[in-house]
Amino acid sequence: MSTAGRQIPVAKPILDEREAEAARRVILSGWVTQGPEVAQFEKEFAAYVGAPYACAVSNCTTALHLALMAVGVKAGDEVITVSHSFIATANAIRYCGATPVFVDIEADGFNIDPDRIAAAISPRTRAIVCVHQLGMPCDLRRIVEIARQYGLKVVEDAACATGSEILWDEQWERIGRPRADIACFSFHPRKVVTTGDGGMLTTQNADYDRSFRLLRQHGMTVPDTVRHNSQSVIFETYDEVGYNYRMTDLQAAIGRVQLQRLPEIIATRRRLAALYTSLLRDIAGVVPPSEPVWARSNWQSYCITLPTHADQIQVMQSMLDNGVSTRRGVMNSHLEAAYRNQDMHRNAGSLARSARAQNRSIMLPLFVQMRDDEVQYVVEALGHALARVPELAS
Repeated sequence: MSTAGRQIPVAKPILDEREAEAARRVILSGWVTQGPEVAQFEKEFAAYVGAPYACAVSNCTTALHLALMAVGVKAGDEVITVSHSFIATANAIRYCGATPVFVDIEADGFNIDPDRIAAAISPRTRAIVCVHQLGMPCDLRRIVEIARQYGLKVVEDAACATGSEILWDEQWERIGRPRADIACFSFHPRKVVTTGDGGMLTTQNADYDRSFRLLRQHGMTVPDTVRHNSQSVIFETYDEVGYNYRMTDLQAAIGRVQLQRLPEIIATRRRLAALYTSLLRDIAGVVPPSEPVWARSNWQSYCITLPTHADQIQVMQSMLDNGVSTRRGVMNSHLEAAYRNQDMHRNAGSLARSARAQNRSIMLPLFVQMRDDEVQYVVEALGHALARVPELAS
């Protein structure tokens, strides 16, 4: 096939003069750290997802850490989650001194299998961290039901899921509306909304929100914004150990613009995903991602499963040689050295589906600026790569 000088990245943030002007406004204001822009971004994000409270932080990893602390996870506890997620999911549990207990993913998707959760529960289990992987909502209703049955807390790792929706009581709701205890979001450049980096927690629990706000700023009892506007001298105290997990006003100003663009961003991503699914029908053995009837993905990523005979690395290299960047399937923490020797799935059974998903799937390019002819080219490059790969034992 002819590459015609094409270079298609796997992802690309959409940023233009609107975000640049927002950042300029903050720079000229003289207040660039956490301040009024952060407060406004929190209000707008809470309104968007339908949550009473939203708290901005430096990234989704710190959001997960604060969420787990808020629900009482501590040293010696266990937290049920998936290995099949970016390593930050498991790391946040370890930050609390707790042990992640990994369970496998569904047979027909990349999210936690609710049928495997009960077997992983022990007397030390404190919480479940469920991941809306690649923007596809997990079966939150079943997970919450299981958690309530056993007296556990649920934290949603919604890093990829800003704007994704779930059907609840016959109404479509955005991920982040409090059905679990806390939801945590990412604004990394790979995500559908970016602030360069950044995160957000949403909840309906006022005590949790107060905890986030205290701990994100060193445990400082009087925020610097309050001191700055006070007409009398105020001294803060530090009654517990906190962290520097703040978002800046520069980031928040960009996030506010991104949030305004989000409906258009998601509509475009959904259209491109539908185009991929249609075109991939002509390639035998490729399994495209699919939405459950109760879920609407934001299509943060479009991850396909390769035919059983295909070698993942050879396919990816062939596509790269033809100017198309891809990424392997989502990693597995239990296969990394930091976790490999830990007995973190002793009650949950096999993690074979998780390992297979990492090794037999790839993410195709998907970004708002992508043209239809580029989607067509990616599919052609995939077909070309599969035609060149020798058959291997499945």
